[in-house]
Amino acid sequence: MSKLDAIKTFRELLSFLTVIPLGETEDFVFASARNMFLFPLVGGLIGVLGAGYFLGSSLIIGYLLAAASSVLHVSAWWLPRILPAAMTLAFLLVLTGFQHFDGLIDLGNAIGVRKVEDRREIAHRWVVTYKGAFLALFVELSAVAGLFLLDWNVAWRALILAEVAAKLAMVTIVWRGKPAHQGLGARFIEYAKRNLNIAAYALAAVLGFALLGWAGLLVIAAAAAFGWFMVQVAKGTFGGVSGDMIGATNESARALALVLVAAVLVYASALFGGALFF
Repeated sequence: MSKLDAIKTFRELLSFLTVIPLGETEDFVFASARNMFLFPLVGGLIGVLGAGYFLGSSLIIGYLLAAASSVLHVSAWWLPRILPAAMTLAFLLVLTGFQHFDGLIDLGNAIGVRKVEDRREIAHRWVVTYKGAFLALFVELSAVAGLFLLDWNVAWRALILAEVAAKLAMVTIVWRGKPAHQGLGARFIEYAKRNLNIAAYALAAVLGFALLGWAGLLVIAAAAAFGWFMVQVAKGTFGGVSGDMIGATNESARALALVLVAAVLVYASALFGGALFF
């Protein structure tokens, strides 16, 4: 792959996974499918943007709250941690155009509906049921909670790792799943089914270890297993993989990664003095 081809590929992948206007080509969707093995790498770039936003907002909010507390004499130790966490998750949702978040809501809407055809129908309607709202809020608030529990020097790396893990889970559900119905999504899955996708796991493992050592590898392994789990969820819910399931997988895998890093941090600190991280 030449340098120009590599730049074009990454531009198309970023256009597919985010709302960043990069002047995508007409077939950028299928080009993204053919190069899905690079999803973890692009996820790492998205994570870098999220980490930069988190560090910047943490710094600004810390200064603002310090100034406010000196005047009002109010101590709220949790605010400098919860506000950047919530703002960063909101930033990532906006950066991806809420397309994955929408899939999470549609999956929740379909839960409890008896017939597969009815589940598919409600997933395509512009409606938010209490089940869809609950699932979406539960997943996103879990992500915020995981980030809240992390110190800033681990949190920014966990954000990058979470995006890498989320994209690996997306690769897994697309590569190993079967389409729920014919259409654009089915054609995307067809283009994405390449043996080269195995490289996504190697890329994710390298990035995971570089970011958080053995804990990073554990998160990557969990993301891959979660992708397999979501294949079964997709099969049982919609009869196969759909765009909604791919989006729901991204959001859920990100939350899982952040919660898992927080849990491993507590475990590693208690038993190994943080040795699992480096």
